[in-house]
Parts: sequence; C-alpha cells; structure tokens
Amino acid sequence: MEFVKEFAIFLHQKGIIKFGEFILASGKKSSYYVDLRLVPSYPHEFRKMVKFLQNEITQNIGLDNFDSIVSVPTGGLVIASALAIETVKPLIYVRSKPKDYGTSKSVEGKIYDGMKVVMIDDVATTGGSVVNAIKSLKEVNISVKDVYVIVDRMEGAEHVLSELGVNMHSILNILQITEVLYEQNLVDVNILEKVKIQINK
Repeated sequence: MEFVKEFAIFLHQKGIIKFGEFILASGKKSSYYVDLRLVPSYPHEFRKMVKFLQNEITQNIGLDNFDSIVSVPTGGLVIASALAIETVKPLIYVRSKPKDYGTSKSVEGKIYDGMKVVMIDDVATTGGSVVNAIKSLKEVNISVKDVYVIVDRMEGAEHVLSELGVNMHSILNILQITEVLYEQNLVDVNILEKVKIQINK
C-alpha cells in the first residue's frame, strides 16, 4: 500500500485535498474537498496514478475482458484518456446531456451492440453522474460491470452501483487518506473525527 500512502501525502501537500467547510456540486456541506483536476498538473504523480489504475484493472478484470474504456466529462475523462493511451484501449465518453446540434448523441466514440466497457471517474460521492452515464450506455446496448474511481468519498456510491449490478473499485477512500495524514501528523484528530462523522451520516 506504499502508493496509497505516498499519494495521500501528495494530495495534501499540493492542496488537492483541503479540509474546512465546503459546498459540493450536489449542494451538500462537506468538511473537505478533493479536486483531482489538479493532479495532471503534476505529470510524474499523474502517471503513477494512471499506472496504478492500469495495474488494478489488469489484476482484477484483465485487459482482454473488456472492449473499451468509458468516462464522463470532465474529471474522469482526463484520467480515462491517459489510461486509454497506456492500455491501448479505445475510449468513449458519455455527455451529461445530449448535445443539441450535429448528431445530438449522448455517447461519443465508436460504439457497437453488446460492447463491454470499464468506466473511469475521478471522485465518487453519491454515484449520481455515473448512474446517469450507465443509463445512457444501456440505451445503446452497452453494459458496464465495473467502475473504477480514484477517490471514494464513502457517501453511498458503492451501494447505489451494486444495486445496479455494477462493482465499484476505488484506488483510495477518504478515510484511508485522512488516516494516513493523521498518522503523519499532517492533520489533527478533529479533522479525522469530522471526516468519520460525514461518512456515517
């Protein structure tokens, strides 16, 4: 778990994870904020993260057992693009709403009936955006069995996805990150407690 520890410290040092009072996209209050869109600004760590993700997928599923990588803009798409290059796999993505010009598609890229895909996203909270993407893929007869996220906020996404028959895998979760930072004396016990309270809500 050396990567997890190193990565957690990196997230904190670069201000990619911040502790305080934040309002999330969903309107919920949060005692921390994770902005993984900053990771590609640090190419060495970004590449390490993508390679770790690649190894996890190779070990758990096997690269031969799916046809394409799929993601949702914007956070997950940057990671998925890098992963597609590393694994030499086709990349498709699902728009949050169909574009209202041109072909008005909601799924972009080369697709076909019965395609097996692995979905990539950056942060999982309630799973809403991933669930919407899975529905759009179902409409064009593409099945998703596995979703990989970098950080799981542990606020229901895994449960919501399992009810759809989808396995969610995360590289690390918010509790792991905060515990590493606490062990390294980078955050105090109050922050750790606040994170635990938020998870248990």
